[in-house]
Amino acid sequence: MSYYCTSRGNSQDPSSAKTPAGYNPGRDAPGTDGSADRTGRPEQTEEMKVKKGCNSTDVGVPATTEEDLLASAVISPEDVLGLQKITENYLCSPDENIYNIDFTRFKIRDMETGTVLFEITKPPSTGESQNLPIKRDIDPNAGRFVRYQFTPAFLRLRQVGATVEFTVGDMPIENFRMIERHYFREKLLKSFDFEFGFCMPSSKNTCEHIYEFPPLSEDIIREMILHPYETQSDSFYFVDNKLVMHNKADYSYNGGT
Repeated sequence: MSYYCTSRGNSQDPSSAKTPAGYNPGRDAPGTDGSADRTGRPEQTEEMKVKKGCNSTDVGVPATTEEDLLASAVISPEDVLGLQKITENYLCSPDENIYNIDFTRFKIRDMETGTVLFEITKPPSTGESQNLPIKRDIDPNAGRFVRYQFTPAFLRLRQVGATVEFTVGDMPIENFRMIERHYFREKLLKSFDFEFGFCMPSSKNTCEHIYEFPPLSEDIIREMILHPYETQSDSFYFVDNKLVMHNKADYSYNGGT
């Protein structure tokens, strides 16, 4: 089964962002009445409420450190919202993805012009690997890091759409949520909080997250262009408020210069 949803998120200066009231996708989202598309497949379209990026000091979330969280048995959304800088390590192992969430396609586009800025698709599995000998040196974190290279013009975009396609295993997923935090050096630039809601077992899902970027000062833009890959992000994925996936990325904005 395939499902499509659209979510819209705002990013603000962390010192002024507020978190809106909670939202129940199963109760409040339109388009979940069991209707089918022309192919006869169930179609689910959700206009999901998205919480704005927030600063821990504004909403009473205490500051946390990477060391504290690595020592915790369970990591919650509030824990990562308290982080003051990019993490150096992954806060959970790939084994904690017990729901077999697998991201298979990712696309970034300029919402104003529709121009595709980045797109990557995971190659389909051929099944041949089952007959190959086991490799002992496989990196367990392979596939959890992405390096992006954009032109300086990207830093002046106000609204970007990020389409993600993913599959889930044979267990239903309740309250699937992503918190993504972007830093330049050790300064938090923006924080996004998206709620995917419910995902049916053995389903293929496509969501487009709408990122609304805050304006950056000319000084920050210049520094980000001059220092490639010092802009970094942590993407934390939660199911029922428990961290199950952690991906990382870094960014260069000097492409074409």
